[in-house]
Amino acid sequence: MPKTILIVEDNELNTRVFREVLQAHGYECLVTADGLEAIDLADKHRPDLILMDIQLPGISGIEVTRRLKATEELRHIPVIAVTAFAMKGDEERIRGAAATATCPSRSGSRPSSRKSKST
Repeated sequence: MPKTILIVEDNELNTRVFREVLQAHGYECLVTADGLEAIDLADKHRPDLILMDIQLPGISGIEVTRRLKATEELRHIPVIAVTAFAMKGDEERIRGAAATATCPSRSGSRPSSRKSKST
C-alpha cells in the first residue's frame, strides 16, 4: 500500500509540481488549498506526511499545524512547512507550531530540519 502525502498549498503551480514528483515516486497525494479542509482530510485519511504552505488564505498554515499537533490522533503526522516568502522570525514561529521541518520553495534553498541541528 503506497504512502499518502497531504499537500496543503494554494499555488496551483507548486501543487502540480509537488503532486507530479510525489506520484512519480509512488506516493498517493491528497490536495487542498484550504487549511480547515486540511484538518478534515488529515483526520479522515491519516496521511503519512503533510506538506503545509504557511501563507494560506483564511487560516495560516502555522495555525493549521498547531491544530493538527493539538489533536491526539493527528499529532504524530510529520508536517513540513513550505513557504516562498519566509520573513525573519518565521522559522521560529513555524517550529513553535511543531512543524517537523521547513522547506523554502525558492530554487536553490535547502530544507531545514530539527534533526539536522543535532547531527
